[in-house]
Amino acid sequence: MTGHFIETRLTAARRIALAPQDPGPIPEGHARLRLAAASLCGTDLHYFSDFANAGFMLRNPVTLGHEACAYVEDPNGSDLAPGTLVALNPIMNCGICPACQRSEENLCTAKKFPGSATTVPHLDGFFREIIDHPVRCCRPVAAGVDPCHLTFAEPMACALHALNKGGVTADQNVLVTGCGPMGLLAIAGAVARGAVVTALDLREGAVAVATDVGAGSGLVSGTFDPAELTGRFDVVIEASGAIPAFNTALDAVRRKGRIAILSNMALREAEVNLNLIMLKEIEVVGSFQFNREFEEAVRLIETGAVDFDVLTAAVYPLAETSTALEEMAAGRAFGKIVLTGTGLPAGG
Repeated sequence: MTGHFIETRLTAARRIALAPQDPGPIPEGHARLRLAAASLCGTDLHYFSDFANAGFMLRNPVTLGHEACAYVEDPNGSDLAPGTLVALNPIMNCGICPACQRSEENLCTAKKFPGSATTVPHLDGFFREIIDHPVRCCRPVAAGVDPCHLTFAEPMACALHALNKGGVTADQNVLVTGCGPMGLLAIAGAVARGAVVTALDLREGAVAVATDVGAGSGLVSGTFDPAELTGRFDVVIEASGAIPAFNTALDAVRRKGRIAILSNMALREAEVNLNLIMLKEIEVVGSFQFNREFEEAVRLIETGAVDFDVLTAAVYPLAETSTALEEMAAGRAFGKIVLTGTGLPAGG
């Protein structure tokens, strides 16, 4: 396997290098996989733009990417069959800390996560052709699943976690503020549950995609009277990261309603209408990564209930990772940008 595969490495802000990949021995408990598809996340974009994310600086060059699926190349003694397409759960939790004992792997105190500065030494992510990943984090999928759809498993799991934290169920009125990739996935997940969804964004194009994916109505900021939203919604999913949107959520949610924060809220000085939390007895809950929702997301993908083609903004080969990230940085993509590997089932 020497010289036939490539990996991408972020060497500095806005600098992606391509290099031949020379995989070493497979670690115990891992399987060797060949990338089928991966998708870009806002976290990847922050690292690409600043060599840092949420205050965590990268200490050395690293391969980005934590949303992917791959084909089994070498099971390494596991029960995985060569050629099987697997979804990759990037959360490598310890299994023994109090959070893990509560089935809250997202809050594990010794969690390892690929392509992130939060794990030291850094673990390379999935934007490479050959991936060695823990067998317990590889979820085989039903035959016929499109790899480009399966790469949505991780971000969809994050969106479903927010829906679960918000308590979204059928027939509820749900507002999603922000129609970026995560907001769109939250909309798709809520619609799949039978909720009645309204989408809100600054960008007309993003709202159009939101209605394509199932939102019953779409609103463009500045084109309607905000008072029309007051007290209308059982649950609001905040997916924009903007304080004005959070204030809109506080006004739009009904009394004793719930707001789930899916976005990484921007850290800046701003006025927040906190008095409404008291006056309306609003529950505000945070949502970080996922737990059992990864399995929920994979099952949803297997059903074909969500049109992930509508949620796909563009597709690039792995070798054009830098171009794909620049496209995402430019803000022209409404939906997810997907990278494709050269992975084929073993023997294929």
